[in-house]
Amino acid sequence: MVGAGFAGVGCVRRLERKLSAREADVTLVTPFAYQLYLPLLPQVASGVLTPQSIALSLRRSRKYRTRIIPGGAIGVDLKAKVCVIRTITDEIVTEAYDYIVLAPGSITRTFDIPGLTDHAFGMKTLAEAAYIRDHVISQLDLADASHDPAERAARLQFVVVGGGYAGTETAACLQQLTHNAVKRYPRLDPALIKWHLIDIAPRLMPELGEQLGKDAQEILRRRGIDISLGVSIAKAGPEEVTFTDGRVVPTRTLIWTAGVVASPLIGTLGAETVRGRLAVTSAMNLPGEDGVFALGDAAAVPDLAKGDKDAICPPTAQHAMRQARVVADNVIATLRNQPMQPYEHKDLGLVVDLGGRDAVSKPLGVELKGLPALAVARGYHWSALRTNVAKTRVLTNWLLNAVAGDDFVRTGFQARKPAKLKDFEYTDAYLSPEQLREYVTGPNGEA
Repeated sequence: MVGAGFAGVGCVRRLERKLSAREADVTLVTPFAYQLYLPLLPQVASGVLTPQSIALSLRRSRKYRTRIIPGGAIGVDLKAKVCVIRTITDEIVTEAYDYIVLAPGSITRTFDIPGLTDHAFGMKTLAEAAYIRDHVISQLDLADASHDPAERAARLQFVVVGGGYAGTETAACLQQLTHNAVKRYPRLDPALIKWHLIDIAPRLMPELGEQLGKDAQEILRRRGIDISLGVSIAKAGPEEVTFTDGRVVPTRTLIWTAGVVASPLIGTLGAETVRGRLAVTSAMNLPGEDGVFALGDAAAVPDLAKGDKDAICPPTAQHAMRQARVVADNVIATLRNQPMQPYEHKDLGLVVDLGGRDAVSKPLGVELKGLPALAVARGYHWSALRTNVAKTRVLTNWLLNAVAGDDFVRTGFQARKPAKLKDFEYTDAYLSPEQLREYVTGPNGEA
């Protein structure tokens, strides 16, 4: 098994429950021995939740018998049935497999925009969320300490690119953080704090529908967030960002959340892809390859519920969790020479937590906003957490934050080397086809 996200962990857990130790040995390749509950990452960035509350340890269970290899898969040779792994000690090793399930997830989608990867922050990992929180609070401290009005104003402007769920929730939750924090800075004018949310699309979160999308925009605008649609970034610098409409915004904070693409691991297989994701059947196996399965953000799984032969499942946690069960059952069916089952799942709805008491939700097609939507959003996330320990931590954090608010404490990341978008996802770690052949067969081409 490659990957410890919703798809990978869900599949491993089901394999452990339904397979005896005599039937199979299960190995999981992941650089971190935890499952990250990604939808709550903006609440870590804003300080509502602590980082460990959404990092679900894979080693807590006493019944856990899966072997964990701490590292990342950087290449797969389908013919030799070998996975190449770079361990956390930077050693490159090979692991042979009989069956492989690929759930490496996705990385942040970037474009060839000057300065983007050097000056933007991402919002895809636990480290990035914790780092962004430190950075935002640091901007308040540095603005408070500055004697230059232009520098003070620049440090209090924040730009978020991406009008999907991640970008919208990130902008909303961090705006709430700065709104509450600035009350503790008597020298700072709250009117100087400006949040910009921009997206090239004509609407925020179009999946919500026209009315609920408008409601979300109205909530954000009422809170002072400037929303610009049909706009993106032309270039990024250390002290300013230029929009494609010509505006230049002086800022030290650019957060990039403009979508995701499949892990570069998929490109090492040499197999057919759809929009960069591995093309698989409705049973989530790779056509023409024995014992190869893929799911989650990295796989183009046909969406049978839509009745369109070209439709594929969107890269959401909801689909990943449900695909995991079907893939595990299909792996077991293959082992036992039984027929596989196709994946079909109708979307249960959407939830968007906008920080504070604001939220919009669409459970089972019912449009909600305000406190009812917040109750549905948090109830869904709480119930989706895999362990009782995580549920207890998250619920305690929510209650404590509601009663006591935030302490606006920095943890000290800013004293270290600056870390931007290019520094967190290790996209340059994957093997080329030539390198993959050398690691699998040796320099002389001998296995």
